[in-house]
Amino acid sequence: MKDLLVSAATRYYLYTMILFWCALIVVSSVYVSTPLSHTLSMYFHVSLSEAAWISSSFSMFYAIGFLFFTPFTNRIGEKQMIVFGLVMLTICTVSIGYSDNFQTLLVLRALQGFFAATFAPTALSYVFEVFPPSKRIMVIGYISFGYVLAGIIGQSLSDVINQTLDWHAVFYFFACIYGLSAILVAWLLPATSPSKRDGMMKKYIEQLSRIFRRKQLLYCYLITIMLLLTFLGMYTVLGDYLRSSPYHLTTQEVFYVRVLGVIGMLCSPFAVKAVKIIGELAMLRCSLAMASSGLLLLSLSNHLIVTILTSIWYVAGISFTFPIIMTIIGNLGGKERAAASSMYAFILFVGASLGPIISLKLLEIGGYILTFLILSCCLLIALGAGFLLKISRPKA
Repeated sequence: MKDLLVSAATRYYLYTMILFWCALIVVSSVYVSTPLSHTLSMYFHVSLSEAAWISSSFSMFYAIGFLFFTPFTNRIGEKQMIVFGLVMLTICTVSIGYSDNFQTLLVLRALQGFFAATFAPTALSYVFEVFPPSKRIMVIGYISFGYVLAGIIGQSLSDVINQTLDWHAVFYFFACIYGLSAILVAWLLPATSPSKRDGMMKKYIEQLSRIFRRKQLLYCYLITIMLLLTFLGMYTVLGDYLRSSPYHLTTQEVFYVRVLGVIGMLCSPFAVKAVKIIGELAMLRCSLAMASSGLLLLSLSNHLIVTILTSIWYVAGISFTFPIIMTIIGNLGGKERAAASSMYAFILFVGASLGPIISLKLLEIGGYILTFLILSCCLLIALGAGFLLKISRPKA
């Protein structure tokens, strides 16, 4: 009945906004524990290095989930998979809020990450099933923007709820959001038909083995692992950095600095226009150079305004990189495009799981300056891979 009340254009816009919303809130779960490191460290009486595993356990199983759920999406149906994932995410997230044991918290965060991985590989397939070709690029752009924006929104919401209430409330809040989103998806998104094809898992494994024999894809994956490794690594230590000398910011002021990172995130939609002007490879190299120079300047700065501007510059560079590297991997994937994309997501969040651990270890060894400098060097390695990269699309 609801389909009869609105035009096709309005329905597609509604579907797009629902997918954008789901991308934003699901991927926000990656980042909610980043501003809680100190709070959880004190609550569970563990070191900051041990507390970093709260983020890393999620990211590690989030990465594994991409590989696990991708071959099952067509068999279950895309909408059904999204609803299933949101329901399981609701259960895991509310359970985290009741955790009173550190080991239990780690296990629940791992399960939360595993089921959160149902959305990303399913959303892309859903777009191709439901939307006409003329609308697909726009929809994928909105979904990608949701992923990128989650890096700031997840941290900011977590931070403000923790300050206002406590860390338990952070997870209760997100559990409610996931539960309501599951109802929204089940009610408003059109269903897709499950596929009955057999041998999908065997074919998927064969595709994964083939993509690792492609040198150009390996260069792409080297770039990929550095993106969230440096992003989560930088934001893991940024709050303490701004609270220490010479800045001495309050928790509220640190929150405002995190929110300002949204300015850099807003650059992401412009990546497509920039690519049309200078090309994919040139834009990829420019964006990696932007991100690396941002972290380098962050390590050298001792002025608050410069520090804020360089963090925004870094976030802008990373935001430009995401849609470009996704496009390049999709083009290089050819017949193995789905497997290449799921491997991209897997490697991306392996980097996310390593980021907090590496940054806190570097912080113990050499302080903030060394941490930002090494993270900058990681992006220089990615930039080097970008110069080795050549786009030669296999036949689809």
